[in-house]
Amino acid sequence: MGIDIIKKHPGSLVTRKFLLPFILVTSLFFLWGVAHSLLDVLNKHFQDILGITKARSGLVQAALYGGYFIMAIPAGMFMNRLGYKRGIVMGLLLYAAGALLFWPATFIQTFEFTLLCLFIIACGLTFLETAANPYSSVLGPKETSEQRLTLSQSFNGLGWIIGPALGGMLILGGGGDGGDGANKFSSMALPYMLIGGVVLVVAFMFIITRMPDIHEGEHDSHGDRGTYGGLLRVKHFRYAVIAQFLYVAAQTGINSFFINYVVETMPGFSPEKAAYLLSLGFVFFMSGRFLGSLFMSWFSPRQMLGIYALINTLAMVLVILGLGWTSLVALYLNYFCMSIMFPTIFALGLKDLGGMTKKGSSVLVMTIVGGAVCPVIMGRIADISGMAIGFVVPLVCFAFIAWYAFYRAKSDINISK
Repeated sequence: MGIDIIKKHPGSLVTRKFLLPFILVTSLFFLWGVAHSLLDVLNKHFQDILGITKARSGLVQAALYGGYFIMAIPAGMFMNRLGYKRGIVMGLLLYAAGALLFWPATFIQTFEFTLLCLFIIACGLTFLETAANPYSSVLGPKETSEQRLTLSQSFNGLGWIIGPALGGMLILGGGGDGGDGANKFSSMALPYMLIGGVVLVVAFMFIITRMPDIHEGEHDSHGDRGTYGGLLRVKHFRYAVIAQFLYVAAQTGINSFFINYVVETMPGFSPEKAAYLLSLGFVFFMSGRFLGSLFMSWFSPRQMLGIYALINTLAMVLVILGLGWTSLVALYLNYFCMSIMFPTIFALGLKDLGGMTKKGSSVLVMTIVGGAVCPVIMGRIADISGMAIGFVVPLVCFAFIAWYAFYRAKSDINISK
């Protein structure tokens, strides 16, 4: 018995015949990392050009993450009927459409139309995440599923690095906030047009590439009871849903107000410079994912998740205290430890679900709606009590994740051979 911290034998990561599909699927993680991280730049940009409150600017995240909640189950149903590959292509086309709509948004010049563009992007990302997370986890041996998904998610971290740097240079540093006669939305067009073009190229590559048809045991012992109600009666999955909701809430809230926090608590930093500091945070995030994937060859993902969540809980205390550079270092430590959380919770939640995997994936993707809730709450707290106090929300989230990892994350489904 005892705590299962050390793994006995690291297994192979990717089955050879699935290597090319694994590379293509991994590229999707990079693309949605860019989309998510640009939101944090837009959040501050709209505060500056429109003079809106932090709570209202949180609607930027609400528009995108709310799209996940609305589209997750339809995306899962689409892929149940037509498969992962068509789901990925559909997601890429929706992603490209939303990005390219930023060009007419520069003429319409309303906050609401920009939110619509982000919502369409979210619909596409929902298809991609519903497909890519379980797809990556099954393209190799079952015992290395968490490690494989963490490796794929590492490239998501690269997208998170590039997004704020791109946004800081082209959006925050690209004008658009001049006098009354200036087009305040113009600086948003170029980055999103570039992204839309790249996404269309990736969609074409998926269309012409032969991808394996993956079945996660639709006809196994669980396939005949894979209703959503039955799925939520699986204890380890049910708690994974709560943990994932809170993780996305915490991560999105921290990302959304990182720039505000730096500008308000560290004098001398402009929003553009703070955006570059945010990119550095995602360097720690990506590094944490690569190292986390390596460490999972020897250490239990469940125990790593619990320890990292405890560290982040303590880091949030330092952030709330507003200690200048000490608090900024705590934020960077937080990014390193957040790195493994989403893929680890996702893989732990899907463990042993068999024929319920696609439904389980769509429900876990729905929990990304946590990102729509947290920025509005944090923004409201910040408007009343100051930005640093708003970080009490992610503190509570990380405390729950630590409890989940240590006491509720182990699979409760018995698999008989």
